[in-house]
Amino acid sequence: MAKRDYYEVLGLARGASADEIKKSFRNRARQLHPDNKESGDEAAFKELAEAYEVLSDEQKKSSYDRYGHEGVKGSTRDFDNVDFSSFQGFGMEDIIDALFGGGMRGGFSGGGGGSRSGPRQGAHLRYDLDLEFLDSVFGLEKKITVKRLEDCTTCEGSGAAPGSNLSTCNTCQGQGQVKQLVNMLFMQSYQIIACPDCAGSGKKIEKPCKDCKGAGQTRKSREFEVKVPAGVKDGDRLKLQGAGDKGPRGGAFGDLFVVLNVKDHPEFVRDGFTIHVKQTISFSMAALGAEILVPTVEGAKVLKVPAGTQSSSQLVMRDLGVPHLNNPSRRGDHVVHVVVETPTKLSGEERKLLEQLAEIRHEKLKVSAPVPDKSDATGEKGEKGEKESSSTDHKADNKNSQSGSNSKKKKSHEKDPEPAEAEDKGIFDKIVDVFRPKE
Repeated sequence: MAKRDYYEVLGLARGASADEIKKSFRNRARQLHPDNKESGDEAAFKELAEAYEVLSDEQKKSSYDRYGHEGVKGSTRDFDNVDFSSFQGFGMEDIIDALFGGGMRGGFSGGGGGSRSGPRQGAHLRYDLDLEFLDSVFGLEKKITVKRLEDCTTCEGSGAAPGSNLSTCNTCQGQGQVKQLVNMLFMQSYQIIACPDCAGSGKKIEKPCKDCKGAGQTRKSREFEVKVPAGVKDGDRLKLQGAGDKGPRGGAFGDLFVVLNVKDHPEFVRDGFTIHVKQTISFSMAALGAEILVPTVEGAKVLKVPAGTQSSSQLVMRDLGVPHLNNPSRRGDHVVHVVVETPTKLSGEERKLLEQLAEIRHEKLKVSAPVPDKSDATGEKGEKGEKESSSTDHKADNKNSQSGSNSKKKKSHEKDPEPAEAEDKGIFDKIVDVFRPKE
């Protein structure tokens, strides 16, 4: 699979400055960090690290700008063989320092200054510590057991069985490093790599130690005391310097990072240094005021509820929250969220008293539905109907007088038209007509 353009990996255009390259790398590295649960991607992080290694080095960057990937072939670290899982839980500064800073940290190999045959610092370790909610508030001291690499006591870290000899590696002459010829597009170059015969130690083991299999180190359980300060929160990390793995060939110990996992509390909710709690009170307590016992991180405390307190009110108890980290004399507040409880079942006496209270406060517990006024509903329309009927009758008289004898010629079986007022009756009157007894 062809490699992507290094500038594309960093999200930059060609000609980007050193500051732009550094800034873009740090921003993207935080997103792709293997310990980032939301967007962590180890493969993409390795690709990003390789791109930054080239573009942050002026000489490699110049060669890459002229010849592309062929121009830096063989001059970059093999990040595919780097185990980033050993750095999960560590900050970006730790990883950047390990990859591109001075010396080898965290067990990374290849590149960087110093001889492979010399001492190297051991790997950092991570330990997850579960804490109860109250322990995170007030702090505690706790002993933990960690398995870490230490020099083998049988061979004293040499990797050779007792009585066997160590000889200088003929391939690297004890340097632990060899030069390797690298063919690039238009040129040849040398790079320094670990000696393949002695794995960079500079020594050849005649007979490996049985206990460590020639590695010179074994993993042992060690107990450490962790001091958790007051005010820590979920996800905080504590650093125990020198409690990590022992470095090979006499190297220094790495560090141990203790990651805190704080459990939820059944009643308390933490927001920064403030603690929130829900407290139920009765209607009479809310109306008259009262003194109640409220749970806090220091046990039950007395809280005065003012008369007339409404449901969802917040009452603050000062300086009963979480201590400020590294300054336990300062503390947050304890906020009580009041909920006025409405009784669902009442005794006869309770109901009678509440009814008396409602009567005193002129509160109606029942209301009657309004009854429609028939005169209002039909009076106006009836009056209007009468006027319209009168007008219609007058017009009809005029028409009859003009027609004269024509009206006498009507057949006897033809009926006179219904009065106009029947058409204008209200709906109530029509219903009455329907159900009126027939004569």
